[in-house]
Amino acid sequence: MKDFIAAEDRALLERHGLASYDALWTVQLEAVDEPNTERGGWSSVYRLDLGDMAFYLKRQSNYLTRSLRHPLGEPTFAREFRNIQRYCRLGIPALQAAFFAERKEAGAQRAVLLTRALDGWQDLEYWLLQWAELPSAQRQAILTACGQLARQLHARGQVHGCFYPKHIFLQARGADFAAQLIDLEKTRPLFLGVRDRVKDLEPLLRRASAWGEEEVRGFLAAYLDSSSELESWWRRLSRRQRNKVGRR
Repeated sequence: MKDFIAAEDRALLERHGLASYDALWTVQLEAVDEPNTERGGWSSVYRLDLGDMAFYLKRQSNYLTRSLRHPLGEPTFAREFRNIQRYCRLGIPALQAAFFAERKEAGAQRAVLLTRALDGWQDLEYWLLQWAELPSAQRQAILTACGQLARQLHARGQVHGCFYPKHIFLQARGADFAAQLIDLEKTRPLFLGVRDRVKDLEPLLRRASAWGEEEVRGFLAAYLDSSSELESWWRRLSRRQRNKVGRR
């Protein structure tokens, strides 16, 4: 895969001497959290502020994912970058990549992924923590935004794979909310119709415990854009949720 640099970010990165793999690999930054070391390598995330623009810089070494296409493994960021590009082509609202490159050097498979920071956005977890205090109209606007985002995702034949509150980002726009997705590593095509869709949605509803039945139905109404299927979807999701909880 060739190095990628977004046209709209090139001038800014060049002005700061950060428009290359080597520059982004060696720039000294403080990590925003502890490195991940689960896969025999490491992966870390840093915040990069360049004037009025902010980015998140991800670097990893020998932090690999395996698939039929890559049985020996590839950097997880390579897969995430491809999915970011796919979402962009399909018109699914999601985080934006500014730079991506991978190298084999020093006996390791390394990758760099730079994405634009979502400053001014808050994840759904943030809103759920104060759910009871939110005005009814604001709660409904959030439910609608989340439901419409899920509908866009599935209508374009994609399964997110981690459709959790911490991966759905929201921004108030007047009386409404805009929504977009992050963490696209586990995205895959939607193969199994309703079964895949239910499997993708159920983890969100299980984690959004602040939502009561009426609010889940509000989410489903926005997702389905129709009331005729609402009861059958409510039953499917409730059944899967009971099964998942029962296995614990």
